[in-house]
Amino acid sequence: MKQKLTLAIFLLTGYLLTTGCQPAEESFTIVVLPDTQTYLEQCPEVFDSQIDWLLEHRDSIDAVLQVGDLTQDNRPIEWAYMQKAFTHLDKARIPYAVVWGNHDIGSRPGKYSDVHDTSLANKYFPLADKARQPYWGGSADGKSLDNYFITLQGAGKKWLILNLEFGPTDGALAWADSLLASHDDCYVVLNTHAYLYCDSTLQDSTDWWRPQDYGIGKIEGRPVNDGAGIWKKLVEKHRNIIAVCCGHVLKSGVGTLVSTGNNGNKVYQMLANFQRGVDGSQLGGEGYLRILTFVPAAGEIRVKTYSTWNKTYHPSPAHCFTFKEVNFDDYISTGGKSIS
Repeated sequence: MKQKLTLAIFLLTGYLLTTGCQPAEESFTIVVLPDTQTYLEQCPEVFDSQIDWLLEHRDSIDAVLQVGDLTQDNRPIEWAYMQKAFTHLDKARIPYAVVWGNHDIGSRPGKYSDVHDTSLANKYFPLADKARQPYWGGSADGKSLDNYFITLQGAGKKWLILNLEFGPTDGALAWADSLLASHDDCYVVLNTHAYLYCDSTLQDSTDWWRPQDYGIGKIEGRPVNDGAGIWKKLVEKHRNIIAVCCGHVLKSGVGTLVSTGNNGNKVYQMLANFQRGVDGSQLGGEGYLRILTFVPAAGEIRVKTYSTWNKTYHPSPAHCFTFKEVNFDDYISTGGKSIS
């Protein structure tokens, strides 16, 4: 009996050493909220399910990024709803960043980016509130969240989330260029509204979704940039940019592009959108959100797309996949300085 007990303990110890007692993979997880505008217009309860899911999973989330078009018509009632929703994330101490889309800056309902008016956006999401958060980085103009950054820690590394509004100007990109040059010890994720098209190409002069074709693109002395401009003037130049997240585009609402920057680093660029007008869209997007998990030790970026309303993962491989053989050492000369 004693021999059998000894053998059982030996086998159990061996099992624990090879399974349960192995150290967990260090990872950095970002949840991306695609365009939320239709939820406010038609089915806010679906958006509420996203907030509830984020709160429930707060311990496994490093940051939440919303890619713009928080509102449908840039109205106070919509902004008030969003402000209240994101206040729950503040209370739960979940770091998050939002950016302005074309629907968030128009002069009145039905006029999307006919002018550059971010007054309501910045009233309901004021810089002063964001600056009190421990992850606050800084703002391009020092007074708004039109273009800003936050800093985080995860997987033993430093991360910087760069947030650019719909159609960032040359001045905003020049600010971002200087910022990233002075933060070359951080992995960088760019969050912006309009960047990639659903055929997995950068928005450029042949694409009517580009910011230049809106009113903000016709303001004299205020040149704006589309995806191709953002790539050429910013993204391709910086070794530490690892990923870009965006929304805005309809049709299939999905696109994935992997490009190589000037320093040999691969940049993983992703469009995800589910709002009304996207092929097959229901309930404003059915609560689908993107979960990006960066796992340096495994050399992977794992992408999952989950519906908080249906409680299922997206059935399409275009929305659930893994980037493999990601050499995280390519992005920072030291392999990413560890957090001491």
